[in-house]
Amino acid sequence: MLGLVTTLNDKAPVELRELPEPQPRRNEALVAVHAFSLNRGELRSVRNNGEGWVPGQDVGGVVLKQAEDGSGPAAGARVVALTDEFGWAQRVAVAAHRMAVLPDNVGFAQAATLPVAGLTALRTLRHGAPLLGKRVLITGAAGGVGTIAVQLAARSGARVTAVVGRAERASGMQELGAREVIEDIEKAQGRYGLILESAGGASLAHAVKLVEARGTIVVYGNSSGEPTTIAFADFRGVPNSRVQSFSYFYSEAEDRFAPDLALLVSLIADGSLTPRIGAERSWRDFAGVAEQLRDRRVSGKAVLLVD
Repeated sequence: MLGLVTTLNDKAPVELRELPEPQPRRNEALVAVHAFSLNRGELRSVRNNGEGWVPGQDVGGVVLKQAEDGSGPAAGARVVALTDEFGWAQRVAVAAHRMAVLPDNVGFAQAATLPVAGLTALRTLRHGAPLLGKRVLITGAAGGVGTIAVQLAARSGARVTAVVGRAERASGMQELGAREVIEDIEKAQGRYGLILESAGGASLAHAVKLVEARGTIVVYGNSSGEPTTIAFADFRGVPNSRVQSFSYFYSEAEDRFAPDLALLVSLIADGSLTPRIGAERSWRDFAGVAEQLRDRRVSGKAVLLVD
């Protein structure tokens, strides 16, 4: 089978190569990959993991062989799946409890947007529940996590302020449910019960000035690459507010992956959630799509189709 494998060539950090077939464990299904999405964090990992590694976490495909222990979807099922790695290949072994069956009206490309970005959006928002009537600020709102988080928060009754990096990335934010769209977190007015913070550095420092008493700042990224200095005095006047770190693999129990993925695909199926796909191309065009994503020229998710 073919897969995208890391190289030591800076100009072509991954290339299609022949790979051995996956050997699933008893609790793993064999899945034929039809589509996968790219995450900015994966692009950094590509350059940091040396020669011969197969990345890939977000998968939409078809179960070729059910897990030997009988768990998870049956052979022939169309699924969305979350893997630790190896998803950028024609076939991958996936733990049965990290898959959900797709409704007939949800495509593979849509499904592939969900595992990392969708779970991050869903689970970070839970730190602010209940959201009805709550002011929610979302940085990086035009990205993969942000475009899903805006929709989920608005659907839950939150009053969403979306923060985008450039004016052109504001397009469509209000249609997704944002009440307000701003280009800099320093333009935000008032206090927020929940802030989803992905930029770090000065953005996170300013978020501390915007959180309300007993409010929560969920830190799920550091796209700026900058450190943040926070002092106890910064929280004066907002008692019991907190800064919460987040990691999607460890945010909730392992047995919650399948139910949460099933929830997300059900929202797509009933029209409550529309993943924004800013680039959808053949996996043979990886280099061009990766460059667009790295340069923040993709609104929402970048999806590659395995042809």
